[in-house]
Amino acid sequence: MSVGLLAVVDDILSAAMKASAKAAGVVIDDAAVTPQYVQGLTPARELPVVGKIALGSIGNKFLIIIPIALLLTAFAPWALPYLLIIGGTYLCFEGAEKVLEWFGFGHGHADEGARDENRLIWGAIRTDLILSTEIMLISLASLDKDLGLWQTLGVLAVIAVMMTVVVYGAVALLVKIDDVGLKMAKNPVRRVRHTGTRIVRSMPTVFRVISVIGTVAMLWVGGHLVVVNLGEVGLHWLADLLHGVEDLLAAFGGFVVWLGGTALSAVVGLIVGLIVVGVVLGIGRMLGKKPSFDEGHRTEKVGAEAH
Repeated sequence: MSVGLLAVVDDILSAAMKASAKAAGVVIDDAAVTPQYVQGLTPARELPVVGKIALGSIGNKFLIIIPIALLLTAFAPWALPYLLIIGGTYLCFEGAEKVLEWFGFGHGHADEGARDENRLIWGAIRTDLILSTEIMLISLASLDKDLGLWQTLGVLAVIAVMMTVVVYGAVALLVKIDDVGLKMAKNPVRRVRHTGTRIVRSMPTVFRVISVIGTVAMLWVGGHLVVVNLGEVGLHWLADLLHGVEDLLAAFGGFVVWLGGTALSAVVGLIVGLIVVGVVLGIGRMLGKKPSFDEGHRTEKVGAEAH
């Protein structure tokens, strides 16, 4: 490998690490959201499903996000904020329907244990598309403007692979920890056996916490996308409110500023999501249908419910 090529590769890797660091918050959100989609599956299907979602994520990044981002950046940069508003609204909708599910609204749970794997995978891939879009666009915005097309493409490709491995590697670890605990619980060494038992007993709580974190993450990221990009297209009052809250909290330090901005974004996300849920339900009633928001669950036909 020539010195020039090594230098180019080094530049690409350095730029990728720098740009991806700014998207770390969304990566955490992605890792928190995804485990929800494999809850309720048999242990034998957990890793295959995570693998299929990971492949879908790679497809999202290489077949959709990177080509469109490069084309829009070159020819129609004005369209990016509108696409992000749409994506953010979808995340708000998903987060809001999960909040409603916590309180038992609008869901049929007659067959809670049966999960439609294909629906589940496609639902996860749709959510990944939004989160991955933000990751890649944040990374793209962080790159040096003097980078050429091929260098930019190389950096985005490295980020795409790296982020996918990090996110879905973490997801795979999370969903298989209970199996590790079960094996440890059968170990002849007493200390190892007790540790394994504690791991197994703690996993339901861990997944409940992950579910809450994932839902809040969807509302936070979705709300933030809506707020920031509405400001980009001329509707500044929500973005001004966000900046005002952050300015008020500035004296308390960076973490408090981040927490306040996150909380406000999540509240906006919940409000937007509830509005969308209401619109979807209203349209469903007008069309004589009853929409079901249980992602991955088998749904009964309305006619069957009527009887």
